[in-house]
Amino acid sequence: MTDTDTQNDTTGTDTDPILFASLEESTGKTAITLALARIAATEGDSVGYMKPKGTRLQSNVGKTLDEDPMLARDLLELDGEMHDLEPVVYSPTFIEQALRGREDPDDLRERVREAFETLAVNHDRLFVEGGGQYDVGGIVELTDADVADLLDAQVVIVAPYERPSDVDDVLAAAHSFGERLAGVVFNDVADAVYDQLETDVVPFLEGRDVPVHGVVPREQTLSGVTVGELANELGATTLVEEGTDAYLERFAVGAMGADSALRHFRRTKDAAVITGGDRAEIHAAALEASGVRCLILTGGHRPSGALIGQAADKGVPILSVQTDTLTTVERAEDVVRTGRTRDEETVDRMQELLTDHAAVDTILGHQ
Repeated sequence: MTDTDTQNDTTGTDTDPILFASLEESTGKTAITLALARIAATEGDSVGYMKPKGTRLQSNVGKTLDEDPMLARDLLELDGEMHDLEPVVYSPTFIEQALRGREDPDDLRERVREAFETLAVNHDRLFVEGGGQYDVGGIVELTDADVADLLDAQVVIVAPYERPSDVDDVLAAAHSFGERLAGVVFNDVADAVYDQLETDVVPFLEGRDVPVHGVVPREQTLSGVTVGELANELGATTLVEEGTDAYLERFAVGAMGADSALRHFRRTKDAAVITGGDRAEIHAAALEASGVRCLILTGGHRPSGALIGQAADKGVPILSVQTDTLTTVERAEDVVRTGRTRDEETVDRMQELLTDHAAVDTILGHQ
């Protein structure tokens, strides 16, 4: 997009928009966006919200709405219409239509601009949430960078951090936003890498004109689901009740030999092992690994009484589902990815974390 295009796209409102973009899905972007909006509201600002591209959909049907704007409308007590809060439903059906040339990028941009201007009328500032990942939307020229240009918005990147090479992704995103980048907030940072991030990575980024406005530590209640919650979502039968309050953050699939499985399971942490209900050797290997918090047995098979007793003694719950392993993995990962307790309690806790670990005034433009 040229400078002239950017100027032509800029809206004519006095509302100050901040767009929150994410390097990948499930970084806590929604919780951070809504928490900061609530902080601004408590300080006297009239705040609005929109998510130009609805990406966290409940089904593949184009009419399905994104869950994030619905939560925002409730928590921020907004009266905006859903077609303004979420002007583009970025569903698989929509993408197929766009690929066939049946969605006009100029029309879509106008739809987003009109929705923004409608919402901005009664608010001092608008909190704009990007898609699941900042580069989603390129098919119709509506990446988060395109949206930021369209709305004349400053951009805050919400980023994860697990290893030094993650800095490459941060720099690539920062480059895509250019001068619109207001800064980065690292979220859900594990204790093991927290010091390295603050000591080495933050100075490195700031030395390259990428401001870091916060390093928010991992809090388990915000970064996973309990075994009990997962069981409910999967419609599973719980064969061993002990340990169902344990948190799960990842899954391991038991599709290899017993020796390989044991080595693999020993390298994981806070994981559920998903495997066929008839793979007794995999069940035994999973119970030997300290990082395995749950066994999910597929295909409707019931394990031996001896295995159930052993799991109960170790406090490892066993869930049984009727679906096959591949389907179960997909459903379980979807629960963890999209169901991370997005509710008022989560946003309240995120407000506390941001107050303690982020430069909130700087992000909100008060300094």
